[in-house]
Amino acid sequence: MARKPRTDTDADDLPRYFVWVRGLEGPEPQKWVDMDLGVGDWKGPLVLAWRELSADERRLPLSMLARRYPPPKMETL
Repeated sequence: MARKPRTDTDADDLPRYFVWVRGLEGPEPQKWVDMDLGVGDWKGPLVLAWRELSADERRLPLSMLARRYPPPKMETL
């Protein structure tokens, strides 16, 4: 199956938020399309920090965003 060329409407479908969530081994970076997805619901307590991405940042790989915006300090019990 051939891939269709990227269009401006495809850019609107890219993740709009960079989110640090609680993972099994500490903070884990993720990209979310919409912050309303689960925040305040069961995913809400998992969110440690979030940042809305500019149009240029939306295309950056997750590893680059994680270096640019380091994980928040987590309290240890």
